[in-house]
Amino acid sequence: MVDRLPKKWSGHSQSAWPLVLLLVVAVAVPAACVLWFMTEAMRNEQLAVRGRLTAVYQGQLDSLRRRLDDYWRDKETTLASVDPDRPGAEIFAELVRSRVADSVIVYDASGQVAYPVDPSPDISDQPSGSPEWSRAWALEYREQDHQAAADAYQTLAGESSDAHTAARALRARARCLVKTGQKPAAVEILTEELAGANYRDATDPRGNFILPDAQLRALELLAEPAADEYQRILKALVARLEDYGDPLLPAGQRRFLMQQLSEIAPQCPEFPTLQAEVLAADYLESRRTNGFVVPPSGGGEKEGAARDRLKAALRTGHLRPSGLDDVWELVPADKPLAVVALFNQQRIFREMESLIESGLAVPDVTVKLLARDAGPSEDASFLAGPAGQYLPDWQLALWLDDPDPFAASADSRSAMYLYSGVVVVLAMVALAGLVARYVGGQIRVTRLRNDLIATVSHELKTPLSSIRALIDTLLEGRYHDEEQHREYLQLAAKENERLSRLIDNFLAFSRMERNKQTFELAEVEVEKIVAAAVSAVREKFDACGGRLQVDVPAGLPDIIGDADALTTVLVDLLDNAHKYTPGEKRVVLQASAEGNVVRIEVQDNGVGLSRRAAKKVFDRFYQVDQSLARQTGGCGLGLSIVQFIVTAHAGSVSVSSQPGRGSTFTVTLPACEAVAANGNERTG
Repeated sequence: MVDRLPKKWSGHSQSAWPLVLLLVVAVAVPAACVLWFMTEAMRNEQLAVRGRLTAVYQGQLDSLRRRLDDYWRDKETTLASVDPDRPGAEIFAELVRSRVADSVIVYDASGQVAYPVDPSPDISDQPSGSPEWSRAWALEYREQDHQAAADAYQTLAGESSDAHTAARALRARARCLVKTGQKPAAVEILTEELAGANYRDATDPRGNFILPDAQLRALELLAEPAADEYQRILKALVARLEDYGDPLLPAGQRRFLMQQLSEIAPQCPEFPTLQAEVLAADYLESRRTNGFVVPPSGGGEKEGAARDRLKAALRTGHLRPSGLDDVWELVPADKPLAVVALFNQQRIFREMESLIESGLAVPDVTVKLLARDAGPSEDASFLAGPAGQYLPDWQLALWLDDPDPFAASADSRSAMYLYSGVVVVLAMVALAGLVARYVGGQIRVTRLRNDLIATVSHELKTPLSSIRALIDTLLEGRYHDEEQHREYLQLAAKENERLSRLIDNFLAFSRMERNKQTFELAEVEVEKIVAAAVSAVREKFDACGGRLQVDVPAGLPDIIGDADALTTVLVDLLDNAHKYTPGEKRVVLQASAEGNVVRIEVQDNGVGLSRRAAKKVFDRFYQVDQSLARQTGGCGLGLSIVQFIVTAHAGSVSVSSQPGRGSTFTVTLPACEAVAANGNERTG
């Protein structure tokens, strides 16, 4: 790694700029002319193609719009054809089960809701005004004497001539028996006595039928879905809930029982009208809040005003927001007080996309239905327009699958112009690229030569100057005694050793670059190369008072390699550890065997490396300290030579380091057994 000295370009590199500018001009000017002529020649043709394709796509949108109008017109016709004399519950069930709408609100001739209508579900019993009822209710709730209360309710049921009162008393008796732990007796009352023909139409004070509630309570008490009795009761209750005939269950009770039955009975079939019931109830609640529900007959002026307001609000004949999130309503324009159809937005998207897909006759386009308040799309559509008279709050948008179909639709003559221009431009660019590559190569060679000259000059000048100064001092006799004379000679020898090492590194680098480096491979004992390396650097550590610890266990397997080259590896690593460990030097050299490899580590307590420096430390000419005033010498070739030698021996070298905590260099080499095994596999 060389010092980053200021560099000036040579004459060759300076003359590259005019050549580069000439190449740019030679390519840019003809290319611009070719592109301009080509663009002008194709513009009229592309505009004509665009106009023709736009007309085709607009016709496709018009066709899809008519298709959507036909679909919703059929819906409106079906809704308008509803017989107003039929019961509202039957109309509701028929329209929902036939998938005409997700839910419907049915009105009668007076403008009142015919279905769904009902009070909120509440199956609790309240005491009547009779003394017998009051006494039984007091026994159950105040005195908590459930058995006495059950007997009192039994007496009331037997003495009452009214089916509603008797049924309420029997249900109350069953409730008390459950509280006393007599569940079988309670189930018998709920499923046998209350199932009698005389109690089929019995209701509680709120108008809810008693028998369906009793059947649900019996299922909760049985809690055995596999039992025959459970299945019989379940089947009867499901049939009652799916029956929209007379006598009609209140919608709230039906909805409540459906929801409860779906929760407690895992074998209960899915109710096709449950979601419609829930949606209709939510819709009516929102309308009631806004004053759009006609009060019961007899309301006088208030009833008439509400009916007129409702007619005006419902006379639309197209889809519009219902007041609920993601729910739309459709009302026949000719019969605003007949039926209101409700549609979930997801269903609208799903069915409209199916219609669009089946009616799309133009290839390579995508058409989608979008709500007007959906906001801008990430990719603007090519064409957009209203989705039809029934969908005024929606629009149809068309995207092109090919972002530029007009150029592809141009005739062969325009394509020939395009291809010819592209070929000419590419040829010029290729020629300019070849010239630029050649010039760039010459510039890089010049830079490398300058870098090498600067590195060699800087690294060789220092030891040569030191040796010359020491020799001149000795020749002139400017020393006090033999000890100083010997000290000067040692300094000269040290600088000579440094100079020799630099020259050896340059020669090794030259052989590496020319692939001329050869190694004499033989079985080598790890202990010997470690001893040779330690011997080479021991004096250096002793001179500065550093500590070099060697930990090489006996019995390590031999390795195949060049003993001198491997010794050079360890010497360079130890010298590197000595060089970059200021102050008290503590270096550990240890070796170990792991599996089929031998691992040699050199660990120091030096300055360490940053993560970025650790990634580059094995690069040629790289030095961590790149300043001119750095304290350590060298040209940045030592570690790159280490990596080259280790790699040539089928091994690897790595470094683990943190700034200020030292570094650990690890050399991994295959043992003789592993080398022999690999050789046998290759020969086999």
